[in-house]
Amino acid sequence: MSTDLLEPSAPVTTVHTHLRPIDRDGLMAFADKGRNNPASRGTNKVHTVMEGQYRSLSYVGNHAPVVVDEPLHLFGQDTAPAPGEIVLSGLGGCLAVGITAVATWKQVKLSKIEVFMEGDIGNPAAWGAGGALQKTPPEMGFQAIRVKVLVEGDAPREVLDEIVQHANFYSPVANSMRNPIPFEISLAD
Repeated sequence: MSTDLLEPSAPVTTVHTHLRPIDRDGLMAFADKGRNNPASRGTNKVHTVMEGQYRSLSYVGNHAPVVVDEPLHLFGQDTAPAPGEIVLSGLGGCLAVGITAVATWKQVKLSKIEVFMEGDIGNPAAWGAGGALQKTPPEMGFQAIRVKVLVEGDAPREVLDEIVQHANFYSPVANSMRNPIPFEISLAD
């Protein structure tokens, strides 16, 4: 048996890659704008159209529609994530954006971000269609959400944890889920 394969002819080098960076100067300008006008807000707009059963399409800007469905045991077709899963996806995306922004601000280069989420959700009132109608809104919906973040970069674990905690504290989506917000619904004209 030849030993040529067991003995490398050249030294082995490890290649480190980083995630595609964002524009730090643009981020700093955006931060200055927020610091100078802390009451500033934007408005997100989504248009959702029901296809039938529980499958819907949500249109956001010029993007492909976000498809939402329910699993078979909830009378859907199971062709797409359920509404609660889409909510968790939004949370994961917002946390990943925040982690990227905070790392960029602190000049830490990241090579990996993965956000794992699970949420305990209740629907005992069957969407209000005759289920446990004695339940009140605080007893329905997400009752607990657990998030784990896998983040790697050119900083010690303690710094990476500070970045994650800072991003969580300032996450618009996480704070929307943690804090009561005014909510109104009415028939369209």
